[in-house]
Amino acid sequence: MKTDHLLFGAAYYSEYLPYDRVEKDMEMMEKAGMNTIRIAESTWSTIEPKDGIFDFTHLDKMLEAAARHHISVIVGTPTYAIPAWLAKKYPDILALTNNGQNIYGARQNMDITHAGYLFHCERVIRAMMEHIKDVPHIIGFQLDNETKSYGTAGPRVQAMFVDYLKEKYPDINEFNREFGLDYWSNRVNTWEDFPDIRGTINESLAAEFAKFQRLLVTRFLAWQAAIVFGYKRPDQFITQNFDYDWTDHSIGYQPEVNQYEAARCMTVAGCDIYHPSQSLLTGEEITFCGNISRSLKKDNYLVLETQAQGNIAWLPYPGQLRLQAYSHIANGSNSVMYWHWHSIHNAIESYWKGILSHDFSENETYREAASIGADWKRIGTHLSNLQKKNRAAILLDNNSLTGLRLFPLKDLGNYSYNTVARWLGDALYHLNIEYDMISSAERDFSSYECLIVPALYSASEDLLTAISDYVKNGGHLITTFRSGFSDEQLKIYADTQPHILQECLGIHYDQYTYPVDVSVTLPDFMASDVGSSCSDESCTNSSKCLHWMDLVTCDTATPLFFYDHPVWKKYAAATVNQFGKGSALYLSSMFDGALLEKVLVHYFASLPETLLAHLECHFPLIIREGVNDFGKRVRFYFNYSGEKQTAICKGISGTELLSGRKIMEQETLPLEPWGVVIVEEN
Repeated sequence: MKTDHLLFGAAYYSEYLPYDRVEKDMEMMEKAGMNTIRIAESTWSTIEPKDGIFDFTHLDKMLEAAARHHISVIVGTPTYAIPAWLAKKYPDILALTNNGQNIYGARQNMDITHAGYLFHCERVIRAMMEHIKDVPHIIGFQLDNETKSYGTAGPRVQAMFVDYLKEKYPDINEFNREFGLDYWSNRVNTWEDFPDIRGTINESLAAEFAKFQRLLVTRFLAWQAAIVFGYKRPDQFITQNFDYDWTDHSIGYQPEVNQYEAARCMTVAGCDIYHPSQSLLTGEEITFCGNISRSLKKDNYLVLETQAQGNIAWLPYPGQLRLQAYSHIANGSNSVMYWHWHSIHNAIESYWKGILSHDFSENETYREAASIGADWKRIGTHLSNLQKKNRAAILLDNNSLTGLRLFPLKDLGNYSYNTVARWLGDALYHLNIEYDMISSAERDFSSYECLIVPALYSASEDLLTAISDYVKNGGHLITTFRSGFSDEQLKIYADTQPHILQECLGIHYDQYTYPVDVSVTLPDFMASDVGSSCSDESCTNSSKCLHWMDLVTCDTATPLFFYDHPVWKKYAAATVNQFGKGSALYLSSMFDGALLEKVLVHYFASLPETLLAHLECHFPLIIREGVNDFGKRVRFYFNYSGEKQTAICKGISGTELLSGRKIMEQETLPLEPWGVVIVEEN
């Protein structure tokens, strides 16, 4: 995606206002330097108040006011929250899930395969697109909203699943063998006998159904994209606001969507990123989740939702809104858009606050947003379309994520996979090593010096072979426990673990357990002098083992350290192996993130070309880089702390974009609490 300016704005709904103030809102947006709004995707019941009766009054009012105030518009298809009349017309439109039949009220409660739902989706999309197709300041379209399958598993969906299996496994005996269905007499001897999938105790079959549900999302979004493509101009984009796995904020890869496949129908990837604020603001979620979005099209992406004030605990400290905005841009986003402009006065999101509070007046958040808008009017062309060339990549896999939800690590449940992925990604982030994401569908990793593979629980033999060949040919691999353990159907490989990777990693194991009173201690030669986010100095060289431990024996690998335990002390907790022209680091257990950083520094220091270009800076000092449209390198220095920090401008000289001040190489850069410095090279 190429844009001639950064998109800055918010989601906006005149339908939600307690009184008409559209003109005033647009005036305030323009004053704040905002140039884009996102509308319509939440308002089907207003656009089509009765079956077949369309009312575009609100849409027109917002579009007309936006034009007067030089604001571009992204229009969303209004299909993710169905009107009450549609639920009444088709009672079975509400999805039947593992928890029974959904009840009307919440959004995203419908069956996305229902013929009536699809008919009415297409009709409202076409009516809206026909109405707005000639509006010049509409710059793009968003498909639906944070789309998923919503757990739909009714009789029709299950019949579709059986057809999917028939096509994939024409021989039913092969199907039974692949999924191990002789266990507990689950064998299916004719397709007509296929049981209700919701009751299965066969995790292989459950994982295949989860894969099928992800396919439903891919098909649904592609179907919507085809409709919108029939109306859009060549200069307009199509996107979707993909979201992420969620605790009380975004944490990692989405389990319910194959985003790499679903993004194929779009011209630009988009996302929604939410994260802790105040003293808990780290930027980790902005980087990890943003890297996923940048990887979907291997290009710049759009942040379509992020928090302004957000939920009650997220009210930002002064400076944090700016820090967050520049962090998104430094990661390769071409936009920052807030959910949402004004706070809602009723219903479930009453306390999820927008830029404006409930009184609609200027406040600290608005004024800080206005400072961002003023900056981007001056320097936005120097920050848009940033291109990044990273030397490390993390491999992501939906099926392994599903596998570790079905067979979780101790105490982590559904978050097992993303916890391991974030453990590695956050350590790289703290060490100022930028990284890409790679889909597990890829097989050529040769453009990266280091490939990081977290908990690849489910892997085909050709993927494992590709990883092994990558190392043999000179690549450097970091991988963890639970990798190379089961095949694509979650059937555990029947030979020595880890399957295929045994020679590459130079290890084997046949037992594993949960760590209880087990710790690890780094030997003196690994106790590198690198900063740590751990406030207790004693925790940087030793740590409790967490969640899982493989009992690893070294074959050709060198043990880096062993478990501190009277029974398990003969087993290696981390190993390194030279294989062919490359090397591989294996982590047999999880431990404290600060200790992991030490392990990574030791490993990276042994590589022919170091990835530790910014080792002099360590979290909370974060460095990001990219090349702008002028062919110049732009380096961002972020202070993710409430204390003043200093950084050395190493290897670059130029202009500090925010102040216009000339910066010399090796100059000391002061950073205010939650501050930002941006240097564009000469």
